[in-house]
Amino acid sequence: MRLPTRFVERVRSHPDDTALVWRHTEISYAQLHGLACAAQARLDEMGLAPGTPVAVRAVKSPDTIALILALLADGRPLLLPPVDLAAETLTALLDAAGCRTVLSPEPGPVGARSALRVTAGPDAVGFMLTTSGSTGVPKVVPLTAGAVDRFVDWAADRFAIGPHRTVLNYAPLNFDLCLLDIWTTLAVGGRVVLVEPEHATRASYLHDLLERHHVHVVQAVPMLYALLLQHGSTLPEVTHAISTGDALTARGLAGLPTLFPNAQLHNLYGCTETNDSFLHEIDPVRDCVPLPIGRPIDGVHAVLVDPSGEVLTGPGVGELHVNTPFQTSGYTDAALAAAAFGPHPTGADNRRYFRSGDLVRRHQDGSMSLEGRADFHVKIRGVRVNTQVVERTLLELDDVTGAVVFAVPDPVAGNALHAVIHRRAPESLHSLAVRAHCAERLPLPAVPTAIRLTDEPLPTTSTGKPDRARIKRTYIEGQR
Repeated sequence: MRLPTRFVERVRSHPDDTALVWRHTEISYAQLHGLACAAQARLDEMGLAPGTPVAVRAVKSPDTIALILALLADGRPLLLPPVDLAAETLTALLDAAGCRTVLSPEPGPVGARSALRVTAGPDAVGFMLTTSGSTGVPKVVPLTAGAVDRFVDWAADRFAIGPHRTVLNYAPLNFDLCLLDIWTTLAVGGRVVLVEPEHATRASYLHDLLERHHVHVVQAVPMLYALLLQHGSTLPEVTHAISTGDALTARGLAGLPTLFPNAQLHNLYGCTETNDSFLHEIDPVRDCVPLPIGRPIDGVHAVLVDPSGEVLTGPGVGELHVNTPFQTSGYTDAALAAAAFGPHPTGADNRRYFRSGDLVRRHQDGSMSLEGRADFHVKIRGVRVNTQVVERTLLELDDVTGAVVFAVPDPVAGNALHAVIHRRAPESLHSLAVRAHCAERLPLPAVPTAIRLTDEPLPTTSTGKPDRARIKRTYIEGQR
């Protein structure tokens, strides 16, 4: 059943149930439905041809969510670009998605239509998500209504999302985490508590929001958990806490059981292209960082491919090729899609696999852990070094809150590692201490040659990942 249809059915059966909490105000399913109907009426007035893609570039709010519901009900492809994209990048992204119309929510009279009209079929493209763009222009990732519906079924069942359950939404609307936080929750009659973007880094605000509104399910990047741990108080009503999108730090792992004493703790792995694909239930006693990504979730097929192109059948390290019930059919750019998607490496089945670029280790027990990106491996004096391992080592330092490592061409070593580090406070950390820490834990070629310490937070993409292209321009190439 389509997501908009499920939403409309919930409106009919329980109109007064709370759908959204925004700025501590509750919005019922009936009220959100009224906003969506008004948005659909305005779309009709625009006279857009059926199937014409549009972009929605707006900050998180009930009006924006209502506009998206109206577009999904119409079966119209909608691009959700990050709100902070540079003009040139935004233009390239709109062109890639075929969008000539950019919409924003507009206040209008509620009651223009008595019921939301749902015409979307299972093969209609709804969301057009974007990759993080941490190394360049984001790629456009279209998802069909059917893929979203299959994800809703899985996520609602796995994390006990449904009526009378409250889910926190921390991510921006363009982030694929919203498929669980917002869209799964609304499809199955739950309540979404929306974090206001302007307060997303305030620990006291975040803790109060979870406590005041009795949140049961939290899914977020590790930064949220780091902020909540700064506050220090427990949140006993949370039953599921899901870390995703980045590696959880040792401090984060150690603090989660105290922060959420009654919660199942999860490490969830996936790509924008495939959505969630691996899940690991965290054991705070036995686990250490980096956490395993776990095992494939129901319906997911995965193979590891070694550098020679052979499929690994036992323990070892290889690039992850994965197929999920929720994945995109490809990028809007056919050439990019052809490079990233393809058949099973040995032709063992007829599924279409995404070549993730992630290097994954399969252990003896069949579980898997992320080793890093294939494109983050470099040779230093003839030694293969994973720059993400170096970054994780730097993040073990108590005074480091952000770290990115680049390989820079060097006439002697071939490449040299340059580290850019955000320290917790001015003068709290010096380069000698950083080098000593790395020398104790890493082989000599993996110790950064140059260390740049900054007291300014490192730039991030809209999805919370380091904006590597911007960091490199600013701190390595000297461009502001």
